[in-house]
Amino acid sequence: MNPTYTAGILEVTYVVASILFILGLKMLSHPETARRGNFLAAIGMVMAIIATILFHKKDGEPIKNIPLILAAIVIGTAIGWTIAKRVKMTAMPQLVSFFNGMGGAAAALISIMEFPHVSPELIARSGMANGHVLAILLGLTIGTVSWAGSMIAFGKLDGWIGDLRVKAMKYVNLTILAILLGFIVFIMTRHVAATAELTHYIYIMFAVAVVYGVLFVMPIGGADMPVVISLLNSFTGVAAAMGGFLYNNQAMLTGGILVGSAGTILTILMCNAMNRSLLNVIVGVFGGGGQSAVEAGGTIREISLSDAAVLLSYSKKVVIVPGYGLAVAQAQHTCHELDKLLEEKGVEVRYAIHPVAGRMPGHMNVLLAEADVPYDKLIESDEINPDLPNTDVLVVIGANDVVNPAAEDDPSSPIYGMPIIKARDAKNVIVMKRGMGKGYAAIENLLFFNDKTRMLFGDAKSTLQNLVNEVKSM
Repeated sequence: MNPTYTAGILEVTYVVASILFILGLKMLSHPETARRGNFLAAIGMVMAIIATILFHKKDGEPIKNIPLILAAIVIGTAIGWTIAKRVKMTAMPQLVSFFNGMGGAAAALISIMEFPHVSPELIARSGMANGHVLAILLGLTIGTVSWAGSMIAFGKLDGWIGDLRVKAMKYVNLTILAILLGFIVFIMTRHVAATAELTHYIYIMFAVAVVYGVLFVMPIGGADMPVVISLLNSFTGVAAAMGGFLYNNQAMLTGGILVGSAGTILTILMCNAMNRSLLNVIVGVFGGGGQSAVEAGGTIREISLSDAAVLLSYSKKVVIVPGYGLAVAQAQHTCHELDKLLEEKGVEVRYAIHPVAGRMPGHMNVLLAEADVPYDKLIESDEINPDLPNTDVLVVIGANDVVNPAAEDDPSSPIYGMPIIKARDAKNVIVMKRGMGKGYAAIENLLFFNDKTRMLFGDAKSTLQNLVNEVKSM
């Protein structure tokens, strides 16, 4: 086949794939179109892979080792498909971190493999200080940090890695980051005939980047994990874009840019939702401090299932605030059953969604979408807050920090200034919890001691099921 013709097919395929990536990302913004958007983006990726295998040429030579490439694709597809099908909804944040880390690892491996093969002609013409070498070094650094950080985030989310909160850690991290930047400058200012003479520095950079990725995430508390996941996701996108530059691959470049920019925007939105700067998230310690239960001066009041059922059934407006406890109990379907029962009795039921509820961005939206809760019933916190004084009952299910009045009342609290769902403005508040455990920020929730609040202790799923039975019997 004519080389010009095959090159044209490849370029057109990359353009079509890039368009599908953009359309897919756009459709992911709404639960009703998200599945279709994910499918379109997947089609774009399949097209790009097939076209690359069939038509890509380097120095006039087609791609070699195609059987090995196909075998790797089959094995990776089987592993990814199996993991995704078996994962529980509560483990979705861990899955996102794990898959994101794999993307960073792939980008780092590309850089490690490509560095020794930088063209000697390019080095002779422009030295080591050229865009090709810079893309390799940035891809290696950012991809490795994303991989190592994502693996630590996976462990922290899964509960087998704790926080490492040392005051000097931020200075250690800044020092390591300066060392990484120093390596980049050092390598790009060397005068060598070929990159093979500097390959050992690449492995040292890789090791240093692994250390930085680990120490970068270790001090960050659970309440900040949605922000960190978004940030690491943007890192992976940028690292993938570096690979697109290396191979002059428009599809890879577009995909990386989309992931990087979307992750960055989402990170900024998450920080705004917490009223904190990104620097404060990264180097700050989010947890501990604030008023104690004694200082709050309140007492805990409980409510029985029958009283809760009566209160909900004879209300006009009910708002449900879901949190990670709902996800842990896998109670989203039972919760939706309750809201349908109440609506049959003429009660208006809506869900108040805080941007950082759960353990990853959009966690509650995904959780409730799985239970077929209509999207128009999911209301962002800043939109529903003005209507809470007119709400008869607000039900908190497994949420904690996102409804804590300390964010508004207690300047000594680590969450002070964070926008919250103003649960205490409702006429009545029912809090469903296993016990009096604290949230990710490890502080007392002053809402529990409010005069309007009644506690309904127990596992969220069993409690909701019993509540459903009580409502049905009325």
